[in-house]
Amino acid sequence: MNQSKYIFSAVIAYFIWGFFSFGLKPIAHYPSLDILFYRLFISVFFLLIINIGFRRDKIKSDWNLFKSLEKKERNKLSVLISGGSIILMANWLVFIVVMNHVSVQAASLSYLVCPIITTVLAFLILKEKLSKTKWFAVAISIMACGILSVGHFTDLLYSLFVAVAFALYILIQRSLNRFDSFNLLMTQLLIVAILMTPLVVMYAGPLPTETLFYQCIMAIVVLFTIIPMFLNNFALKGINSSTVGILIYLNPMMNFFLAITYYKEPITTIQIIGYGLVLIAILVFNSQIILKNKYLKKSEV
Repeated sequence: MNQSKYIFSAVIAYFIWGFFSFGLKPIAHYPSLDILFYRLFISVFFLLIINIGFRRDKIKSDWNLFKSLEKKERNKLSVLISGGSIILMANWLVFIVVMNHVSVQAASLSYLVCPIITTVLAFLILKEKLSKTKWFAVAISIMACGILSVGHFTDLLYSLFVAVAFALYILIQRSLNRFDSFNLLMTQLLIVAILMTPLVVMYAGPLPTETLFYQCIMAIVVLFTIIPMFLNNFALKGINSSTVGILIYLNPMMNFFLAITYYKEPITTIQIIGYGLVLIAILVFNSQIILKNKYLKKSEV
């Protein structure tokens, strides 16, 4: 099977997500909770239109699958879907706070260590085996986090919260992979939108009058949520999760590049050492996959 179009889709998706700061930074003066509310409810609106208008057969298929399960299994899945939606919202909210009020570097760090944290949580929760090589990468990551915490402990805590929340969300999604991923996203966002409606009434600020706010929100919803989700879902049909696991690093690397070059965020020698160790940990963590892919390419020649 020709995988080029699937790999290209994944590359474009993570490349787009790497520029997420362009949607968030211009509206950093707005409360993070307000940005979350608008992103959530407008995303739900578009997802409902897309799914009901063009994907009703997928909705019907998933609903029939859900109804066919035993009551105990349905209850378990309902808890997972609801829990996943709440964890995703926590991830979204804290990521907005980190990007707009901590630093783009801290946001980048979150998704640099996320795949490693996901694997460790899979070991702890799902009892998945972890090779010695990956444990070595985990040890390097812990050392890097210790170094990066010097003078920036609070920033590191924010980054780790974002990473752990998204890692937990990924693990929950693995348990829900029998359902269409786009339908699942719509359902989870719809659930959390209903749950957060009272918070909107209590905590939402005045209706924004600045055109820039709505332009950025639309960019966040369409360009940084729906389009890359479509591309990512398409990519997963043709390439394995290990390849995606490597390509996902495009996102934080782009964020880090923008933090240093575009946003001119200062970086100390200690931070350079810490980020360097994170990069080494990533290479060690993915070394088996990289070597395997390299071997396969040679064997195909």
